[in-house]
Amino acid sequence: MAPFDKIALFIDGPNLHAAVRTLGFEIDYKRLLGECQRRGKMLRAFYYTPIIEDQEYSTVRPLLDWLDYNGYTVVTKPAKEYVDACGHRKVKGNIDVELAVDAMELAERVDQIILFSGDGDFRRLVEAVQRRGARVTVISTLAGHSPIIADELRRQADEFVDLVELMLKFGRDPSERLGSALSAGERREPASLE
Repeated sequence: MAPFDKIALFIDGPNLHAAVRTLGFEIDYKRLLGECQRRGKMLRAFYYTPIIEDQEYSTVRPLLDWLDYNGYTVVTKPAKEYVDACGHRKVKGNIDVELAVDAMELAERVDQIILFSGDGDFRRLVEAVQRRGARVTVISTLAGHSPIIADELRRQADEFVDLVELMLKFGRDPSERLGSALSAGERREPASLE
């Protein structure tokens, strides 16, 4: 890969969260962006997640605010809350279409797409992006009791990188949690993201 390659980054937030939770580490999103920028010219970095609109406080909101002010385009979609037949509270929210549309719009203007997701539904997207000339790197994990990465997505990608290999590059110590600085009432940018 050449340092002048044009790159777009797509992060499936819930899928990445599940993968890093399985591996027992947290992402330092500033370091993650820096690592991707070292691979070429970053045209756009997207982070996708559903959110529950009517919640007074959500643990993901501080992260979304930080990402929005620090180089990421945050794409959200209202999640729906419901109670299933067993009486359990469930949340349904899916951002696959939003991610796919944005990737297709950029496919002919970039040399490489980096996709942080293991969702097998993205296999056809990866194939379509490749037909438009972009290489696709998929980042997820095979680790854990049941792998987060779908085999068909891993095989379709031009390159698969396991998150295990990247933990030291953009993982952060769990003691440096975003919420700890914010819950302490500090109004500065959290040290864990610097």
